[in-house]
Parts: sequence; C-alpha cells; structure tokens
Amino acid sequence: MGNPLFQALGGNMGGMNPQFQNIVQRFRQFKSTFQGNPQQEIQKMLQNGKITQQQLNQAQVFAQQFQALMK
Repeated sequence: MGNPLFQALGGNMGGMNPQFQNIVQRFRQFKSTFQGNPQQEIQKMLQNGKITQQQLNQAQVFAQQFQALMK
C-alpha cells in the first residue's frame, strides 16, 4: 500500500507533478502572508468549534507526510 498523499499528488516525483507544484506555491504564499502564532490560531479554532480534534489529527498526519515529501 502506497502513501495516499503521494498517490493523490500523482505519484511521480521525478518531474514534480504540476498539482504538487501548485500546492507548494500556494503554501509558500500563505506562509508569507500569515501573521500571528499558528499554535494559538489552532487552539482558537478548536475552542470555537471550527475544527474538531479528529480534523486536527488528520491535518497533522497530512502535514507530516507533506514534510517528508519536501525533504
């Protein structure tokens, strides 16, 4: 069984999938404009019910997989 993130992005790291490039570009744009403390923002979202603990856990797994692809 392969990595679901890798498969969703096309499974081809040789030529960097255009979808993957788009995700990386959008993340970099977000990162450059985000102001504040990310951990505090996450806590606010949990407290306000904008996200659930399960959604946060899934996002953290996704982030770890994404980070591994970026190495």
